[in-house]
Amino acid sequence: MCGIWALFGSDECLSVQCLSAMKIAHRGPDAFRFENVNGFTNCCFGFHRLAVVDQLYGMQPIRVKKFPYLWLCYNGEIYNFKQLQKQFGFDFQTLVDGEVILHLYNRGGIEQTASMLDGVFAFILLDTANRKVFLARDTYGVRPLFKVLTDDGFLGVCSEAKGLINLKHSTSLCSKVEPFLPGHYEVLDLKPSGKVASVELVKFHSCKDEPLHVACDTVEALPSGFDLETVKSNIRILFENAVRKRLMAHRRIGCLLSGGLDSSLVAAVLLKLMKEVSVNYPLQTFAIGMENSPDLLAARKVAAHIGSEHHEVILSTEEGIQAIEEVIFSLETYDITTIRASIGMYLVSKYIRKKTDSVVIFSGEGSDELTQGYIYFHKAPSPEEAAEESERLLKELYLFDVLRADRTTAAHGLELRVPFLDHRFTSYYLSLPAELRIPKNGIEKYLLRLSFEDSNLLPKEILWRPKEAFSDGIASVKKSWFSILQDYIDQQVDDLLLEKAAEKYPFNPPKTKESYYYRQIFEKHYSGRSSWLPHYWMPRWVKATDPSARTLKHYKSDTQE
Repeated sequence: MCGIWALFGSDECLSVQCLSAMKIAHRGPDAFRFENVNGFTNCCFGFHRLAVVDQLYGMQPIRVKKFPYLWLCYNGEIYNFKQLQKQFGFDFQTLVDGEVILHLYNRGGIEQTASMLDGVFAFILLDTANRKVFLARDTYGVRPLFKVLTDDGFLGVCSEAKGLINLKHSTSLCSKVEPFLPGHYEVLDLKPSGKVASVELVKFHSCKDEPLHVACDTVEALPSGFDLETVKSNIRILFENAVRKRLMAHRRIGCLLSGGLDSSLVAAVLLKLMKEVSVNYPLQTFAIGMENSPDLLAARKVAAHIGSEHHEVILSTEEGIQAIEEVIFSLETYDITTIRASIGMYLVSKYIRKKTDSVVIFSGEGSDELTQGYIYFHKAPSPEEAAEESERLLKELYLFDVLRADRTTAAHGLELRVPFLDHRFTSYYLSLPAELRIPKNGIEKYLLRLSFEDSNLLPKEILWRPKEAFSDGIASVKKSWFSILQDYIDQQVDDLLLEKAAEKYPFNPPKTKESYYYRQIFEKHYSGRSSWLPHYWMPRWVKATDPSARTLKHYKSDTQE
């Protein structure tokens, strides 16, 4: 996890523009480099490093003797770099996983490069010999990327939008800063002036398609067919493989553990595999919640069962409320459920950074979208519509849960790993018949639970624990986190302000005091940027006015029979 930043064709002094690069310093606390491009005095790269792989040669932009005309700035991990090196006979100069991007590009161009990378990534690749700039981002946007491109060809690129919004440019204030779309690459021509012109934006991978890099995966072809035993076995094999490949790190590995199915499965499989490869330290797991909250109690059970070194962070109402503004600044969104769920994750990440030496943090993001874990899936009109909704949620992850998971951890210099969003695992799960993937017997994620039922990885009551929204599981059953927030916000926002909300904020107008309060804070830091959020996250097929699972009729807490 790092912070990348680049400018092409800047009219302003680069030493002034460089101050914008410092807005993402939290993403790379270990080192910083600012480098001009030879022959293009108005083009430069900025890089904030979190050293996780190859601590000696990992500074960026990466340049190697074999390709002196290539400059690479990337944020991410390429899990199959050794397999690609072996398959194509690449001669590496460093131990950096990202070096493989240079070799792949030299061998087969940008399309093959993006398609063959098994991992999470956002990168800027400059080819001065052919005068091209390439941008690319992984399938689910696990690693963030934003860009701004003016009419006269000034390009700014950054891991977070906050590194671009204050850039200066001669023609005007900078044009629209927008997220770079996941699963896409863009080709731009680089002019002698350093300015650029976009040539094409190409979608190189869809979540349903089996990725090209399967050809050099460590797991061979799986048995075909949709009989239940085969499917369950394939799910277990691919999920274990997803966790195994993510063990690649020179820094200590930890795991977030809410006590729900997803994070518990990740923690259990992770600990099992760490033992298999003889990692010489215990796995640290981390839970956050108010005293005796459902998540804390469930996480305690899981940690005892798997034998992790468990840490509990007790969240106070005051601490949670005080964190709201810095959380919104980190997130760059005003989405209600994203902010609620981020507060706990932001504070547990703060604890991990201050009190432990764990840096590479595993988490359960992506499972709810992939395996139909949200409670409203019980109301889906048909298996086919549930499958379509699952795909929609996966495509929008970069706006919601993946955004939350990246920003809350990156704010404290941690690197997140999300095995449920493994390309091969997700494409296999989405290839299964729609009927197999829906909730059954009143239980969401039924197929995933069933696949691990005989594994003894988790206690039965955890494996079959009903879904908790993260923002609700950290509170007590009697009073959820969102109702605690609303009680506080009720005193902060006047009724009259809410009545006139649609006049003040015509795009995505706030409908509640809580959403008005968040929007005010967002506009304070990112005025006029409301289009970054195309719509609020809300459940479907139910008449919901609030995204919290606790407001839905078929919500069950652990204390109910």
